[in-house]
Amino acid sequence: MQNIRALFIAMAGIAAICALVVLTASVTIAFAGMLAVFTVVKALTPRHKPAPVRAKSKAGERDMRVWNDGRGTIIDM
Repeated sequence: MQNIRALFIAMAGIAAICALVVLTASVTIAFAGMLAVFTVVKALTPRHKPAPVRAKSKAGERDMRVWNDGRGTIIDM
């Protein structure tokens, strides 16, 4: 009777370990798939060139100019 009980406990332990292995593998595959999708999407999306910034000053005036080119504020003194 002791051997049968020990056998069932061992089988339950092995089943629990197998379930954890399957869960870990499936989560790893899911993360790898998401990473692959994100990498492909990033590679296929077009990269936009930054817009050229041209500031024109009025004739004879030299004052501080401030503008935002989309990447940050620029202050020209």
